[in-house]
Amino acid sequence: MDNMKDRFSGGFNFGRSPAIIIIVGVVAAILIFSMSYIVPPGHRGVLVTLGKVDENFVGEGFGFKTPFITTLIPVSIRQLTRSLKAECYSSDLQQVNVDLQILYRAPESSVVKVYQDYAGDPFDSLIAPRVNEALKEVTALQSAELIVRKREEIKSKALALAKEKLGQILVIEDMVIQDISLSKELESAIEAKMVQEQEAAKAKFIQTKTQIEAQTAVIRAEGEAKAIKIRGDALRQNPALIQLQVVEKWDGKAPLVVGGNNGGGSNIILPLGNLK
Repeated sequence: MDNMKDRFSGGFNFGRSPAIIIIVGVVAAILIFSMSYIVPPGHRGVLVTLGKVDENFVGEGFGFKTPFITTLIPVSIRQLTRSLKAECYSSDLQQVNVDLQILYRAPESSVVKVYQDYAGDPFDSLIAPRVNEALKEVTALQSAELIVRKREEIKSKALALAKEKLGQILVIEDMVIQDISLSKELESAIEAKMVQEQEAAKAKFIQTKTQIEAQTAVIRAEGEAKAIKIRGDALRQNPALIQLQVVEKWDGKAPLVVGGNNGGGSNIILPLGNLK
């Protein structure tokens, strides 16, 4: 009986069997792995226990959860960029195709709702329809030509309207219009009209410049004529002014006096250097 007991205990020696140690280690590792989670940077974690979503998210880093029955779903709160093609109509019933880049993110307060209602990716089901709707409402108020010319204004109005439609659940950081395309016929017509307007503006500028130059010449001529008249009147009223001017301009050489006598007349003063 003792021999059987010794053989039985020896065959099941848990402390000495390597296989048992490995099995226990694997089970422990699985248990620890199932009890813990890691939320990567730029994400928040949503805990789901037996199909029920926890109303509070968990922050990035390491943590523990109920093993086997609780799953952690990471939801990104980083800024994401997605492309969108929108088909709109202008106020003059022209089709306008717009290529957009949408920059958006999910705020922390919306992480649980984003996962619960939109499976963690709300772009196709929430953002794209709102942006399309906003863009159509804005372009419907402008002609196709103005949509092309005022793309920044169109973008600003559509962005503000899309943000209003989304509310607080998501944040659209920016909207970039990469391209606006019309029918080839309409694009050619708009381009021709823009060239005509540029030529008309250039012609108007040249005309205005010519008018200003003509007015400047008239003002200059009137000023010179007025100055001559004033000077002539001053000389007639004071003949001695001529001699004063000659004295002021004298270069120090002996002058020559021609004409003039006691009976009156004009005196002409010439430099001797001029006589040869």
